[in-house]
Amino acid sequence: MADQLSFDWPTGVALGPDDFFVAQANAQAFAMLNAPDTWPNRKLVITGPTGCGKSHMARIFQNQTDGVLMDAAAMPADFQTDARTVIVEDMEHLPGAAEEAMFHLHNHLSHAGGALLMTAQTAPSRWPVALPDLASRMQATTVAHITDPDDALLQALIMKLFADRQITPKPDLTAYLAPRIERSFAAAADIVARLDATALATGQKINRALARQLLDNSG
Repeated sequence: MADQLSFDWPTGVALGPDDFFVAQANAQAFAMLNAPDTWPNRKLVITGPTGCGKSHMARIFQNQTDGVLMDAAAMPADFQTDARTVIVEDMEHLPGAAEEAMFHLHNHLSHAGGALLMTAQTAPSRWPVALPDLASRMQATTVAHITDPDDALLQALIMKLFADRQITPKPDLTAYLAPRIERSFAAAADIVARLDATALATGQKINRALARQLLDNSG
């Protein structure tokens, strides 16, 4: 699985394990994801910016473990489960009314020897958790951070974003774009979306000429 690729993109994006691209930016997080027995107290938080692959990693882990996956924002106040593996996404959006349920979930998994994977944009110390017992347990969780993409990951991401839109540009386009946009997951998503929208609106081909036009106009 050394040439896999994944990012937190909207509906229509491929989220299988073979779509995940491992690079320097996400290698540590991906390695830890695949070794839950090494997590201190069997819990892990994966952090990183929007679009960096947290949701894809969560789904890979869910498939590997047959775990329960849910969005923190949708956790009900009376949530309970007998599952031994639970994945909770976007923990910074956990409602105050669900903090007690999250506290009991943490304790249930700890006592059962289960695994708890969480995702967030920021570390647990920055989550707005009001319940002191829950806050202390979250802040004691090991964090694996996904950094901004390197050149290899940025080009792979751009290619994947085009592929998710069923667009197959010439290979030199990604090499042209990568050094000319901000080195971030959001910037890659933005330029691909703008190229697609402009091509649809004007009938132009998606190529270096169109990319140059958009970058010059935005710059």
